[in-house]
Amino acid sequence: MSQPITKLLVANRGEIARRIFRTCTEMGIATVAVFSEPDRNAPFVREADEAVALGGATPAESYLRGDAIVAAARRTGSDAVHPGYGFLAENAAFARACGDAAITFVGPTPDAIEAMGSKLQAKRRMEAAGVPVVPGRDVTGLDGADLQAAAERVGFPLLAKASAGGGGKGMRIVRSPDELQSAVAAARREAAGAFGDDALMLERYVERGRHVEIQIFGDGHGNVVSLHERDCSIQRRHQKVIEESPSPALSDDLRARMSDAAVAAGEALGYVNAGTVEFLLAPDGEFFFLEVNTRLQVEHPVTELVTGLDLVRLQLMIAEGQPLPHEAGTAQLRGHAIEARLYAEDPTAGFLPQTGRVTRFAVPDGVRVDAGVESGSQITVHYDPMIAKVIAHAPTRTEAARLLSDALRRTEVHGVATNRDLLVRVLAHDEFLAGEADTSFLERHDPARLSAPLPDTGDEALHAAAAALAGQAERRAAARALRTFPSGWRNNPSQPQETRFEGARGSLDVQYELERDGNVILLRVNDEELPSPRLTTRRADLVELEIEGLRRSYRLRRDGAIWWINGPEGQSALRELDRFPDTGGDAQTGSLTSPMPGTVVRLLTPAGAQVERGAPLLVIEAMKMEHEIVAPVAGTVANLHVEQGAQVDAGAVLAVIEEDGASPS
Repeated sequence: MSQPITKLLVANRGEIARRIFRTCTEMGIATVAVFSEPDRNAPFVREADEAVALGGATPAESYLRGDAIVAAARRTGSDAVHPGYGFLAENAAFARACGDAAITFVGPTPDAIEAMGSKLQAKRRMEAAGVPVVPGRDVTGLDGADLQAAAERVGFPLLAKASAGGGGKGMRIVRSPDELQSAVAAARREAAGAFGDDALMLERYVERGRHVEIQIFGDGHGNVVSLHERDCSIQRRHQKVIEESPSPALSDDLRARMSDAAVAAGEALGYVNAGTVEFLLAPDGEFFFLEVNTRLQVEHPVTELVTGLDLVRLQLMIAEGQPLPHEAGTAQLRGHAIEARLYAEDPTAGFLPQTGRVTRFAVPDGVRVDAGVESGSQITVHYDPMIAKVIAHAPTRTEAARLLSDALRRTEVHGVATNRDLLVRVLAHDEFLAGEADTSFLERHDPARLSAPLPDTGDEALHAAAAALAGQAERRAAARALRTFPSGWRNNPSQPQETRFEGARGSLDVQYELERDGNVILLRVNDEELPSPRLTTRRADLVELEIEGLRRSYRLRRDGAIWWINGPEGQSALRELDRFPDTGGDAQTGSLTSPMPGTVVRLLTPAGAQVERGAPLLVIEAMKMEHEIVAPVAGTVANLHVEQGAQVDAGAVLAVIEEDGASPS
């Protein structure tokens, strides 16, 4: 019997909460958010009709508290809960608790979630349903010779994989017998720590395999359909980075066979709502069942773009008791869609997550953006560091890749290090464009090399020139007199003005000389003169620079001492060095402030210490560049206002120095 949903609580955060709210608004369904303390001012909280504070900061204190979320649904009169993905999305106990409270859970039944929660049980069930599975063995509790014997029966190379959980945790590739014991022990430790369950299985490891998944939907009337595939082969540490539909590796016949296997899996489960059946595709076209994700996937937008269906709308309709609409059973593939996950992380340091404030975030028009952040949002240590999913849809795969690559190149994302440059290079890589990338792509191709700054040495020099000219315009705009005159201008020629920067490739020394009308006479970077320079526009936020008849526009933004420059080549972050080094004669006592937004990576001097002028106190890191904060005078470190690891904004007070001989205030 159909039960309309009038108010929906989303038991999640960030971009997926915003995504679900968008469809709810289109369907006339009221929305409720739940939020942790760090998310109090997040966009998804603001966009909900109502929001309930869960308290705490960590997931365990907030988004994993099923009882608190059910209580929030009752308090707000919500008749349904959507779990999104992650957190409680595949928690059968939570789904059951919602049902016990007479609240509709937008997802599969608790029994289906439980059946697929253990990879070992799921594999046995799929094998019984005739779905091809990867040859493997349950090695829970096995050790020594028994473990070795089980591994020999599976064959090397193999994958030691946790039965519970996902996200690449508790997984180790084992290529030879002498690696087995240590790899299994490490996988068990990681699985126990992440999921509280060290059950393990060994599976044959398919070299040069592809990760291909089928989107299925089932309703309460016995219908299960396939909405075609997504190829998620570009991964790092078993976590997806780029996803696309359709897969370049599938023929029409292979697509039909994989879709039939996925539907058979859904029918064996009596599956209801959205689910994804994941397969490993071998180079010879053989495919094997991996697992069923009993929820909406992060990469669902690519399916929406190639089928024209709103998957969240389908979820809500099915949760209301409606049958699948005709268009879900007859959906055809239209064009090609590619999604890239834009993360605050450093691929050159093992994809280390980054934290800090996203001081600006803007993506050009022409692509879909599902984002949990906006300009000013904070990336914290508590949650996944995804900034946004950027998705392009075009008539052909080549066009979609080109469109997405160009949009990412032009994206302005300031304040934190990201994987953007890596994404751009992967999308333009010959192997990817040929449709030949597999799950070991980022093992064959060094992520550090792929993540080198997009602007090359010459382009970075032009970025520095633009930043120097923008800084000059900024200073003139702030001047109290003679604003129309260039800074340093004289009736008679004088020495050029100079601005020094530190960039990803080292120091950049810019010298320039301007005429009274603002046109540039001389422009030199690191003693190399730029020929025939002309300025079309010179503002603090925009510089149009022409070199030998080639004109380029640069958009600029300053965060303290950091200049962010976006041009047609990509984005640079340059730290402007002090124009007038402190000689100590006019040093001011009191508060030392941060010259840039960043992270306190080292505390070098404790509070209460006596220091000499110029003594290093602490180090701030921003965009992989370090800035040493030194004492401006001899004295006592009266206060340290920050701790190691703290995130600071430009202008934040870091420490207070009490000058020797000064009277306490």
